Amino acid sequence: MNKIGIIAGNGDLPLCIGKNLIRNNYKVCFFCIKNFANINIYKNFENIEIELTSFSNILKLLTEKKINEIIMVGGITRPSINDIKFDFNTLSLIKGYFLESKGDDQLLQTISNFFLNKGFPLFDWKKKCTDLFSSEDNLSQKKPSKHAIKNMHKGLDIFKFVGTVDIGQSIIIQNQLILGVESIEGTDELMRRCKKYKKDGDKGILLKLSKYKQDIKLDLPTIGLDTVKILFNCNYEGIFIEKDKCVIVEKEKVIDYCNENKLFLSTVKKID
Repeated sequence: MNKIGIIAGNGDLPLCIGKNLIRNNYKVCFFCIKNFANINIYKNFENIEIELTSFSNILKLLTEKKINEIIMVGGITRPSINDIKFDFNTLSLIKGYFLESKGDDQLLQTISNFFLNKGFPLFDWKKKCTDLFSSEDNLSQKKPSKHAIKNMHKGLDIFKFVGTVDIGQSIIIQNQLILGVESIEGTDELMRRCKKYKKDGDKGILLKLSKYKQDIKLDLPTIGLDTVKILFNCNYEGIFIEKDKCVIVEKEKVIDYCNENKLFLSTVKKID
């Protein structure tokens, strides 16, 4: 069976995926990105620390560890061009991306093509980690109110336009008004930012969807315990996530928290 190299950024998702693959009898090695991945949580698994500043060294380590396919997952910020060691492989990546003005989706695609051309294709982990997603209409005991459903439909209409460009995956809607669209800040800060824009009326909701042209092997919307805790602390009614396309890290804990704090957690499909 192939050996999978997980190039891990921050958060718990890389470990969750790796554990799922190991349970499915895959060999896994975690390549923990320095200053982003918490290498301590990988101490019971095969792991090695890497730096994004030299892609030649990353390729060398992938070869040494006999990796057949890779997964890139977990948050990072792109390195400064001043920090990059200009070896041959890194220069080829710079030519393909850094000298042009492109968004994060294109950056991920450029990096994945780089690794593919070097003999390390992307592994489609989604098919092996189905328990991280949900196809149920409602995961929580609490169901969305009529106001929440109206807000959701408003958000879906707006996402037909927002979701076609490289901006973000989340929208906050209250009283059928868009309070905010996720940008580089991320979902957590979006929720905090929009709290101050709320008016009298319904509590408002979070809608989180995958972008229309998003490569699901590279990037998927993700929520976890921190997401629903901020949702509660900002006094939103709940969250709609995309059916079968949004990762729920520590799903049982997330659902339990929603039930304990009377938040709804429901799924929805994008408008085609």
